[in-house]
Amino acid sequence: MAGVFAVTLFLSAGTLAWPAAWAFLALFFSFTSALSIWLFRFSPELLAERLSGLGKAGQKTWDKLLLAVTATAFFAWLAMMGVDVMRRGWSHVPLWLQIAGGWLLLASFPIFFATFRENRFLSPAVRIQSERAHRLIDTGPYRHVRHPMYGGFVLFAVGTALMLGSWYGLIGALCLIGLVARLAVLEERTLREELAGYVDYMQRVRYRFVPQVW
Repeated sequence: MAGVFAVTLFLSAGTLAWPAAWAFLALFFSFTSALSIWLFRFSPELLAERLSGLGKAGQKTWDKLLLAVTATAFFAWLAMMGVDVMRRGWSHVPLWLQIAGGWLLLASFPIFFATFRENRFLSPAVRIQSERAHRLIDTGPYRHVRHPMYGGFVLFAVGTALMLGSWYGLIGALCLIGLVARLAVLEERTLREELAGYVDYMQRVRYRFVPQVW
């Protein structure tokens, strides 16, 4: 996966001389590597689900389509930032704001980790994992928002666009967040209908991504 990210960024940029992209790759894949090692040691069932959950029985058709659209949009977003920043030079984001973007990116990592640590049913697919005795999770970050993983993605997307120095990437980040928000709304329809206790949980935890916002 790191190779796919790198090829997308540097091929679109037309050069390897893009320090911000190298910094992004180093930060993001250091985190994902550490998370994978943690999952292997402490939550191997979740790691197996993350690697094999897509396409399993029970995944909703709309989820397959929306995930394909979102994945395509995500890599188009990365490529667009390479063209913007390195090929065309359209955006001129000040260095201090790029550094702030890096801190936003870093801030997303503890949210991602807390979500993985708390929810052993965190599949990449929208499906009820009856073979694993799927149950409601309402502890940890789930006490504050119903979709902490997606909340972390908000910081990740905005932080990445700023760190890479692309105003157009920031617009694209907002579009990606919109796609993820749509996914969350559709996902909750399934959870309300098929996961015991989710309707009551929605009454207790009012916000999806960001407390006091949405």
